[in-house]
Amino acid sequence: MGIEQRLDGAPGVVTTSLETAVNWARTNAMWPMLFGLACCAIEMMAAQASNYDMSRFGMELMRPSPRQSDLMIVAGRVSRKMAPVLRRLYDQMPDPKWVVSMGDCASCGGVFNNYAIVQGVDEVVPVDVYVAGCPPRPEALIHGIMTLHEKVRREKLKNWA
Repeated sequence: MGIEQRLDGAPGVVTTSLETAVNWARTNAMWPMLFGLACCAIEMMAAQASNYDMSRFGMELMRPSPRQSDLMIVAGRVSRKMAPVLRRLYDQMPDPKWVVSMGDCASCGGVFNNYAIVQGVDEVVPVDVYVAGCPPRPEALIHGIMTLHEKVRREKLKNWA
């Protein structure tokens, strides 16, 4: 027995709140923007491939344009020279937008403790979910995306007004 059939044969009624419906739509239609900078980008591509298939989460393909994306996955080390470009792309994304920091280099600079590498992408853009590893496996990225989905499902509409 499903939603469309009841025991007495009468059509069923489904009720929900607007907030739940909007958050459901946001989680099932996130469009990620690829921002692969180093070896983590290979693992991000592997998560999109047929073995792991991120399209089951509504992420059919990685968008090359920030104006078509609402999720930025920063995969790899961010240099000081690349930081303004990253910020500009983030600013061009429509609201609401989310950021996943993938890998140790993006999260905290990794093994590159020098002046040329940003010691955490959260210095440039606000990060919602950190995915640890060097490089993290595709399973870790999928877990990070599922964690982001849980965060989005708990959001209140008044926070976006």
